[in-house]
Amino acid sequence: MLRGIAIGQHYPVQSLLHSLDPRTKIVATLLYMFAVFLAADYRMLLVLGIYSLLAVNLANLPWRILWAGLRPLRWIICFTLIIHSLITPGGAMLWNWWRIAVYSEGILRGILMSSRLILLILTTSLLTLTTSPIALTDGLERLLSIFKPLGFPAHEVAMMLTIALRFIPTLSEEGEKIFKAQTVRGVEFDRGNLLQRLQSLIPVLVPLFIGALRRAEDLAIAMEARCYRGGQGRGRFRELTFNLRDGVALTLTLGVLALTLIAKTLS
Repeated sequence: MLRGIAIGQHYPVQSLLHSLDPRTKIVATLLYMFAVFLAADYRMLLVLGIYSLLAVNLANLPWRILWAGLRPLRWIICFTLIIHSLITPGGAMLWNWWRIAVYSEGILRGILMSSRLILLILTTSLLTLTTSPIALTDGLERLLSIFKPLGFPAHEVAMMLTIALRFIPTLSEEGEKIFKAQTVRGVEFDRGNLLQRLQSLIPVLVPLFIGALRRAEDLAIAMEARCYRGGQGRGRFRELTFNLRDGVALTLTLGVLALTLIAKTLS
């Protein structure tokens, strides 16, 4: 399912979105996600979708990469659409069989929730595709540093989050290799009932889990060998600075969020 996923990957090109401060992109992404959760009207989701498409255009990213990020989760999106279509009553009845009935309101609700999921995945992918891991770590650390007086380990938390995002595509590729290797050895993943199919995944999950532990151990040894002792006393080669483009990006995102709040209040 994680095959080809775009979250955690960085696509280095020259674009307006790539040149923004990482703190701006992180805050704008959080505000946009908040707006997506608040949007209860289809017209507001359309506005959010147009705003997201504008961001994709400014990022100068090929659509095949974004589609590759959505494709592994297409079954979850379809499941969300189907389950809401079946459990949400209201409106005109479109189909009825035994105790199962599909109403127009359920279809619309399923489309709404599926659209939310697509926008959230697309936004998260944009953040990592347009921000290098180092810049993402610096941006997270700067944002979390406001909690340092409370004893919050901002640098360590930012480092862990960035490493976790960075290893998503790596584990995806390794899982695909293990899957193909087990298929060559005769493991049939598409035979039997649901329990048997889940049991057939054990030859994939066990080596994948062991490989992840080995990678974590190698990373820890490499960091210790380079005398890594956390964020205390560490300097930065490039200092993060806000400019006019960052202000415009945050203002536009705040405007979209305010529009969503107003629409939700009036609805």
